[in-house]
Amino acid sequence: MGMGVDVRGNDYTKAACRAVFDAIHHSSLNFFEAAGKKHEDMLIDVHIGAAEPDQVDSDAVAGELPYGNVTVHVRTGGLDVESARGAEHGNLVIANAIVCVSFDD
Repeated sequence: MGMGVDVRGNDYTKAACRAVFDAIHHSSLNFFEAAGKKHEDMLIDVHIGAAEPDQVDSDAVAGELPYGNVTVHVRTGGLDVESARGAEHGNLVIANAIVCVSFDD
């Protein structure tokens, strides 16, 4: 699980990419070699929560993962916080990510 923030740009993709980066740096996957699997065998489902899901570039989010077969699912979630100076100065955009890894048997 991870959280990403774009402080000034209202960039939901940037926040989502940062959330994925945060998520994958909270874990370590060392078991796949013991199971006879390779990095390329990983099936990765990424779930993104953002206040404006249609503004998230799923291909850019998938590009944050160095290997595996990646599928990105984006839905409503996250949080937008209006700038103290008003919405015209940009919102603080927060996205959440869940990264699920599996292998075919």
